[in-house]
Amino acid sequence: MAINITHTKERVQRFSKRWINLTFIIVMGFIVSLMFFGDNNFITSSELKKQIRTCQMEIKQNEDSAAVYEAKLRELNTDPQTLERIARENHGMKRPNEDVYVTDIP
Repeated sequence: MAINITHTKERVQRFSKRWINLTFIIVMGFIVSLMFFGDNNFITSSELKKQIRTCQMEIKQNEDSAAVYEAKLRELNTDPQTLERIARENHGMKRPNEDVYVTDIP
């Protein structure tokens, strides 16, 4: 009888080792499939995170540009000399009693 008990124990141990190995392989396969296949895989999520960072940088740059243009607009609305200077430089406007000569020399 003693031989059968040890033989049975060895069988149980071998079976449990196989079961643990099989379970481990199945779980790892499931984890790998989640990471690399499907809609929310690792590669897609890392690309989306990269796009989010890029968009956040663009938003920051656009906010900075908007702040600069708002400051210029405020200056144009409050300072008539700045308005006149820009009208003369960019649009070639002049006062009625002036002559304007446009040159391309910087």
